[in-house]
Amino acid sequence: MEAVLAGLFGLLIGSFMNVCISRWPDEKSVVTPRSHCPKCNALIAWYDNIPLLSWLLLRARCRHCQAAISTRYPAVEALVGVCFYWICRDGISPSALKTCVFVAMLVGLIFSDLETLLLPDELTIGGCVIGFALSAVSPIADNIFATLAAAAGFAPATRVAAFGEAALGGILPAGIFWFLGWAFEKLRHKEGLGFGDVKMIAMIGAFLGLRGALLSIVLASVTGSIVGLAWIWVTRKDASTYQLPFGAFLGAGAMLTALAGQEWYWRMLI
Repeated sequence: MEAVLAGLFGLLIGSFMNVCISRWPDEKSVVTPRSHCPKCNALIAWYDNIPLLSWLLLRARCRHCQAAISTRYPAVEALVGVCFYWICRDGISPSALKTCVFVAMLVGLIFSDLETLLLPDELTIGGCVIGFALSAVSPIADNIFATLAAAAGFAPATRVAAFGEAALGGILPAGIFWFLGWAFEKLRHKEGLGFGDVKMIAMIGAFLGLRGALLSIVLASVTGSIVGLAWIWVTRKDASTYQLPFGAFLGAGAMLTALAGQEWYWRMLI
């Protein structure tokens, strides 16, 4: 029953994420104005704003001007709802709630990057802050920071170790990627990795820790390379100028890491 309720709540959060995806890349408020049709500007009534159901009943058309409603809306709602159900299938806990928050923000970042090639600071920087704060109530299941601290000669308190794990996971991989992007730009005189991607890596590390961030990057790099090359070949785009939405692949890799766990991957390396 808890999983079903979580799934239904996920549909509502997915509806809110659709607002964020539509407005934050353009630096618009998600509070005002009220939801409206982007074509005719008619306000959307509450009964036309029910997740999934309204899109189906309206047959994917605006009630007023009959403009098509993007399939992104039900896709985001359904994806968040299913993820919330899966995360809470064994009950609602602090860890499950933390993962739900993380996955909802990842969905927002994935679809924002696919549509606009932008990763809103509200989700990346805001996500870093939230991930760091939530590490106090649901610590990252890792001990890299504690091990390094012990090697340096001190034993951190439990809460300090939790904050340290989140900070290490966010700062180290983001710093490395920022340096690689900076070096690439200096050598090739073009941007290789957007700063939004760097901030997103920091956000992922704040939630998943260092190993989780590294696994997310590996998954994103492999799938991004394969899908990107295939897309370039199919569409005959210029590989030297095509901008790959790396944030979308990074988000997908982080979602897989959060939902499926990390141990399956690390066991493969042993």
